[in-house]
Formats: sequence, C-alpha cells, structure tokens
Amino acid sequence: MQPVLSCFLSSSTKKKKTTLETVIRENVQEEFEVDLDPDFVAEPIDARSKSFVGTHEYLAPEVILGQGHGSAVDWWTFGVFLYEMLYGRTPFKGENNEKTLVNILKQPLTFPRIGVSSSNEFEEMVKVQDLISKLLVKNPNKRIGSCLGSVEIKRHEFFKGVNWALIRSVRPPE
Repeated sequence: MQPVLSCFLSSSTKKKKTTLETVIRENVQEEFEVDLDPDFVAEPIDARSKSFVGTHEYLAPEVILGQGHGSAVDWWTFGVFLYEMLYGRTPFKGENNEKTLVNILKQPLTFPRIGVSSSNEFEEMVKVQDLISKLLVKNPNKRIGSCLGSVEIKRHEFFKGVNWALIRSVRPPE
C-alpha cells in the first residue's frame, strides 16, 4: 500500500493512464524515490494541458469537457482510486464509456453503505469519505489539492498521525 499511496502523493511520479490495477502492477514491486515532505510542493500547480489520456472511469470533469487542466486532475484520480479501494468499484461507472462520462459530469457522489464493526472504524470511514468528497469535487478550482498540491492532502484529518518524513522507513506488513 505504501508504494501505491506514495505514487499518488509524489509529484515526481505522474501517471497519465492511472487505474488502481496499473498503479499496483507498475509500482508495488519497484523501489522509487518520492518526496513526502508535507510542506514541499514540486508539482507546477498552475501548469495546464488540453490533451487527455486515461481510463474513462478515472477522467476528471475538466478533462471530459476539453477544458485546460492542471494538477487538480491528479487529485481527482486519487479520489477515484481511494473510492475503488474502499468499495471495489469506481464512483461513476456507467453501462458503457459514454454513460460513465455523463455520470462523472452530472451525477452527485454517493457512498454505498458498508458495515463497520467499531466506533473507531466508523470514525475512520467518515474521515476517508470526507477526503474522497473533497477530492471528487467537480469544480477543479474548489478541489482539495488544487491550490497547495499535496500539502493540502497531507494535512487532511484522514492522514492525521502520519509522519511523512519517516514514512519511507516504515516496513509494510508482509
């Protein structure tokens, strides 16, 4: 999980065709350097592009609409990624690619009901749903991460207690 999370929070590891499957396949077995300093912003937040490559289910609204887009599309993708990890599906999947794109543009974000076994688990679910809700804001200018990049994401309540400076030294469970 740590390499996958690092891939999304690192500005130096941008993936243009990003899905849960491709990130895991491409990064879990490889070592790579990332900078997880909570106050370091390496991505050019104001850089814009009008091209798109990607899986329909992960496309941000501004990409679908052909508007110029910047790093906020990566935070949208991170939100879709987290949603898929939690619920086993992407949030706006339609019957076909066209329906998926319409859903991304028009449908509100909803969360399926899942059972939790403790109050701590419930609290964590509330935090991650709040983060996902802020990542999947349709207006890129209001999306968390669009102003300060990863700094905003790392400061979210869901990541409270994460020591970003020491995360590389943490051994993942086997």
